[in-house]
Amino acid sequence: MLNSTQKEYIIDVIKICIRNKFRNYKPESNNMPFHFRLLGKDRMALYSFIQSLNTTFGTSIFEPVAIVLAKNKFQNAKSQYVLGTTISQGSQSTIQQIMNNLTLGTNPDKKAEIDAIRKVCQQGKINQLKTVKVDLFIENKDSEIFLFDLKTVKPNISNFKDFKRTLLEWVAIVLSTNPNAKVNTLVAIPYNPYEPQPYERWTLKGMLDLDNELKVADEFWDFLGSKGAYNELLDCFEIAGIELRPEIDDYFSRYKR
Repeated sequence: MLNSTQKEYIIDVIKICIRNKFRNYKPESNNMPFHFRLLGKDRMALYSFIQSLNTTFGTSIFEPVAIVLAKNKFQNAKSQYVLGTTISQGSQSTIQQIMNNLTLGTNPDKKAEIDAIRKVCQQGKINQLKTVKVDLFIENKDSEIFLFDLKTVKPNISNFKDFKRTLLEWVAIVLSTNPNAKVNTLVAIPYNPYEPQPYERWTLKGMLDLDNELKVADEFWDFLGSKGAYNELLDCFEIAGIELRPEIDDYFSRYKR
């Protein structure tokens, strides 16, 4: 359960994000005369604003909210965490082999993949990488690490191979400096756009180990907080929206003129 301090913080984060967006947002200047006449410039401005907001939610809202939820349950929680800068040649070769096998139809098995990388995590030349950051770094009291890559709700299918490679490389980077580390790397999708239908996990099948590399909606938020955190988070968004309603209406009313 979220306490009152957490709820107030989350509501403030949401309101600050929206107000900052109002101050800095510039609607697309494309002339769309048919749309304007049919729907009105204010509705078109609102649509454009929502599309722009989707790109802001990750770093401005979802990440800080995730941290405040996780800090009550985990011993360490950070966003935009600098993971490291080294990976072994052995790990890179193993990761490439894993990717090749997946492409040929081998079922993903994250535990086996991590074990394979662990065996070679310090073998061969240690290569330097550009600084690698992860969206969320979570560590429990047993020093088990969970690294999350926050994605949009409908990831591009063509990018799934890149997602998988990223998750495997994160494992290798951690193990290059601590071969005994307990590490998990996952994709997080903040909500299910298909609700009340289940999330279309089949689109990710074949690349991701769905039980160990993916958390969607309540699976993600309840993991960070506790059971029910997702629904309480939705309530916080609703409260923030009600409090912001006059400001939102006033902002978009200018487009009617």
